[in-house]
Amino acid sequence: MTDHNLAVLKTLADLVAIDSVNPAYDGGVGEAGVALYVEAFFARLGIETFRQEVLPGRWNVIARLPGRNPARRVLLEAHMDTVSVSGMTIPPFLPEVREGRLYGRGSCDTKAGLATMMHSLAYLRERGMVPPCEVWLAAVVDEEYTFKGVTRLCEGLWANAAIVAEPTELRPVRAAKGVLRWRLRTRGKAAHSAKPHLGVNAIQNMGRVLAEIEKVAVELEAVTHPLLGPATLNVGLIRGGEQINFVPDWCEITIERRLIPGEEPEAVWEAMGARLGDAVQMEAPYLADGPLETGEKEAVAIVAQEVLRGLGCGCELAGVPFGSDASKLARAGVPSLIFGPGSIDRAHAAVEYVECDQVLVALAFYIGFLEMFE
Repeated sequence: MTDHNLAVLKTLADLVAIDSVNPAYDGGVGEAGVALYVEAFFARLGIETFRQEVLPGRWNVIARLPGRNPARRVLLEAHMDTVSVSGMTIPPFLPEVREGRLYGRGSCDTKAGLATMMHSLAYLRERGMVPPCEVWLAAVVDEEYTFKGVTRLCEGLWANAAIVAEPTELRPVRAAKGVLRWRLRTRGKAAHSAKPHLGVNAIQNMGRVLAEIEKVAVELEAVTHPLLGPATLNVGLIRGGEQINFVPDWCEITIERRLIPGEEPEAVWEAMGARLGDAVQMEAPYLADGPLETGEKEAVAIVAQEVLRGLGCGCELAGVPFGSDASKLARAGVPSLIFGPGSIDRAHAAVEYVECDQVLVALAFYIGFLEMFE
């Protein structure tokens, strides 16, 4: 193993050791520790960085490496926050390598991707290599909750290509489902449970709504995307009533709808409202993210496949059911792919890890991509 390969694994371990749980989860401390580490890493190399303030005490870090053509730009993007450590069965912030895997919260999602991106810039700088295009590496906040980091990044952004780090098992991903989440309620009339005929049961009313929602879910199976399959609909939460001897006068559910290319979040939400009608009170979505579909003939896709082919890796363009910052970048006009080491099945898991050999391949991929993209 080369010194550079050892260095990227050391950086990954350092990043995992820093608690960067999103503040939305279990009192998480946020991304500041990782942001300071990223800034110090590039300062040692003499690579320029600047901050984008997003929320109090939370900022994106952008590193800039000049290229031969300043009118062309490549963006590498990775998030710094992680989900909660609740339920983990290994120490979340004590990185350990066992049997070729590095363990710890964020190792897979997505500090491995961030570390490889950081070292791809370091590789070029240490060798005095000037890439064809200007390179930005954006380490952003809040991907795991409301995407405020990438939203701030997109303000006034221009780039000719972007690659977003997420665990794809080294597959180049050009399509991903969008997501829409919202709450709706049914109302009733409270009464004593001994005389239920004097009330209107909101939970029973919700039962009829759920039956209609199930019909919608079945209908969605009829239309599929070649890389993503069908759109999906899931009721993930339900609550209602006050106590057992009351006729409940309210019931609330939370719906998650996964979208495929061609669907727009607002239109999907409005269609559901029209379908359910006056039977429910629908809140506006609290999370709405459109799907991603980058054309297979975009330069970012063609170059990514060429680099992977040269590394002896599979290069077939793929789709994934999960969302990422890539969809926001694409909507800002930047052709975007998702790529990174590790499996999404390990992300958010009680035992999170990433395969070290995949980390090293990802590093070689990013270096090759920056050298080749013009």
